[in-house]
Amino acid sequence: MIESRSNFSRRMLIRLIVLGAVVAVALVANYQFINELYLKNQQTPVGMLVNGAILVVFVLGLIKIITSLSWYMQEEVALVRFVRQFSSDPEKLMKGVSPKSVIARRHATIQTLSEKHARINHSALAATLQADESARISFTRYVSNILILTGVFGTIVSLSVALLGASNIIDSADGMGSMGMVIHGMSTALSTTTTAIVCYLFFGYFYLKVTDVQTQLLSGIEQATALYIMPRFTYQTDSMLHEIGNLVRSLRDAAEKMGLVEADFANAGSQMNNMIGTYADSVGNLDDNINEIKQLLRSGFRLPE
Repeated sequence: MIESRSNFSRRMLIRLIVLGAVVAVALVANYQFINELYLKNQQTPVGMLVNGAILVVFVLGLIKIITSLSWYMQEEVALVRFVRQFSSDPEKLMKGVSPKSVIARRHATIQTLSEKHARINHSALAATLQADESARISFTRYVSNILILTGVFGTIVSLSVALLGASNIIDSADGMGSMGMVIHGMSTALSTTTTAIVCYLFFGYFYLKVTDVQTQLLSGIEQATALYIMPRFTYQTDSMLHEIGNLVRSLRDAAEKMGLVEADFANAGSQMNNMIGTYADSVGNLDDNINEIKQLLRSGFRLPE
């Protein structure tokens, strides 16, 4: 179960790299169109500034996703190694497991609480870990929430530029010079919206995958805690009653076996008594035979009594 999740984050990281390479190839193949849409005939730097800001936010969020996936990949490796070593050699449970990993810190926390004879609340530990990991991807969540809004912001700014050009058309007698400003504003609004939507589609998919990876890891941590760590350091009421029941059952079996052994000893004692009686009779007969032999020797050799 836990072993099957060991490569989940690695698969997501490879998928991100492959899709990123495909998108990069598509952008290079359509460079002429992108150049016409974003770079040429720009009367103001508004389009480049807004699109640049969208790309900067997108790249920062993507870097955070990559670092998060790399970190979760290390945690998955540590978790799988912990579980395998518990099954093969419990005495070397933490061998090769980083002490900074989540599973190592969870094991150390429960061990410390057990040594201090404190009550171990698994639910509280799980909630604390959930809060810590939620804070880890807070920036990624923030980027996912505002990325589409940056396109809306670019659209509003670009429409403001277009309205400024329209105002110049109304105020001037010859408004052909300001018509380019209106067209530029409308074009910039479309380009910023397109950039934000494309970035959001790519980023939103991998943000969801990061949350899936996080959920899988936390599920594995809690499962390993419940199956391997908690039974070594805690005793619940139900488990203690179960152990006591097993102990009483074992004592009953031992008492029955002791009764059988006692009966065997009694039979052995009775047989020994019979053997001693038989041996005594044999010894008595032996004395008679010896006396008879003595008598025969005295008679044969005419010895005195």
